[in-house]
Amino acid sequence: MNDYGNFPTQPLPIQRPTRPESFTGVRAHGRSESAGVARAGGLVAMAGIVSRATGFVRTLVVAGVLGTAAVGDAYNGVNNLPNMVYELLLGGVLASAVLPLLTRARRHGRRHSREFTQRVLVAAGLALVAVTVATVLCAPVLVRVFVAAPDQRRLATWLAYLLLPQIFFYGVTVVVSAVLNVRDSFAAAAWAPVVNNVIVGLTCGVFVALPGPVTLTPATMTTAQLLTLGIGTTAGIAGQAVWVLEALRRTGFRWSWRVRPLPYTWRPVRAGMPILAWLVVYAAISQIGVSVTMRVAFDHGGVSIYTYAELLFQVPYGILAASLLTVLMPRISRAAALGHHRAVIADLSRGARYLATGLIPAAMASSLLGPSFVALVFTGRVDAEATRLIGVAVACSAFGLVPFALVMLQMRILYAYNDTRTPTLINVVMVGTKVAALAVTAWLCTGPAVIVMLSVSGSLAYTVGAVAGQLLLRRRFGLLGFTAVAATVHRVAWATAAAAAATLGAITLSHTVIHTPTLERVAGLGAGAAAGLAIFLLTARLIGISELRSIRAVLARA
Repeated sequence: MNDYGNFPTQPLPIQRPTRPESFTGVRAHGRSESAGVARAGGLVAMAGIVSRATGFVRTLVVAGVLGTAAVGDAYNGVNNLPNMVYELLLGGVLASAVLPLLTRARRHGRRHSREFTQRVLVAAGLALVAVTVATVLCAPVLVRVFVAAPDQRRLATWLAYLLLPQIFFYGVTVVVSAVLNVRDSFAAAAWAPVVNNVIVGLTCGVFVALPGPVTLTPATMTTAQLLTLGIGTTAGIAGQAVWVLEALRRTGFRWSWRVRPLPYTWRPVRAGMPILAWLVVYAAISQIGVSVTMRVAFDHGGVSIYTYAELLFQVPYGILAASLLTVLMPRISRAAALGHHRAVIADLSRGARYLATGLIPAAMASSLLGPSFVALVFTGRVDAEATRLIGVAVACSAFGLVPFALVMLQMRILYAYNDTRTPTLINVVMVGTKVAALAVTAWLCTGPAVIVMLSVSGSLAYTVGAVAGQLLLRRRFGLLGFTAVAATVHRVAWATAAAAAATLGAITLSHTVIHTPTLERVAGLGAGAAAGLAIFLLTARLIGISELRSIRAVLARA
């Protein structure tokens, strides 16, 4: 969600290409194009389902082992630090700049593309090593910003030394995944998180087997437990980096040791320099929002609750939306590089319609079924109040699913044109919204309300950001083809409303008939999900949601 472009104050005018260019996926944007996107997205979605399922199991295991008190908060909070530092210093360049740069390099031939890719990998590796070493040395300073309690701060500092090396492996995963995507290899990178989930799950198993105190606190945690938790978690991120490297090797890519770090690696760095300024501003603004969120979470003892709620919020997006965006990004980058602006807008409209079709009913399901699902799976692993707050946070923040996915799509359109100025403006609006919402809530409320607002403020920010992004894209590109999107949203909303009524009816009936708490939750979830899905599909068939029919047909063949 980051990118670049040293564009002038006014956006550059869109120009038509001087001669026709062709590549797969731009000249014919018809029904076969949609089928191709959906088929590739289906393969990535399959990996995403397994990834999210194993990730959810990992979350339950970690919650059961560490809980949501001081140790759990220290671990979950510090485990966010590598992401924060990575996004602040490198994430935007690697995640956003690399893909368009590699896409443009391919236009100059296979040899040039191979050499340029080698140089990008060397430059990224050197930068990652430097940033990782510097960040690990600054671990105590970073922890002091967020953690106030002495014992918890001491534990968090030692965990930071062990977890911050993840920055290097995160970067390797992202840049190699970009190389794979440019080569139209999507599924391998989508499977990488599964490796991480398995390793972390095994780490928790070893942690439980170790001798240790009956009550786990920052002061009683043993050295063996600390090392196991820290090294095992970092090993998970390293494992997924190794996975994508092996996937890249299987595509036929071979590392050339003749590539000299200097001066040849300066070429890709120089190519990315014009986009760096706005990118740094974007990342810095993002981390203001993250820092405020984490400080409020630590102050109110809600880091673990917020972390688990966010993971559940991300599940529908990871399965339904991330797969589509992963497939669309190389297509959009190629179309932008060749000047096929109509193709870019067509992909924007198509992506928005598919996202709405999948995520509007998912948001409804999260709101109605989320609390019962959380109560079923977290009860016995964390305390009752934490379980309740996780469920409430999931239900109350579900409305942000569609705006979140739409913002991600808007960002990819802008990144394809090497424009980071506009994403930075959108990000200012989003972070400002989130910080303001948290500030008002912390001023007026205490305890549980503030913890729930940690998640809700993010959804509010995505909603405002999606509106701002739409206005800025409309100003730059003109008509965006969103009449068709509005029609799709209208039909999906009616189908979702009918499904919501059926879901509520099934849940109410289950609660009336069954009085055993666990059985009531299971029955309510099963009956509600089945009734809602059946009514949604029936209504969609009756009113005609073509996107759902085409995706379902293609996924059946994939």
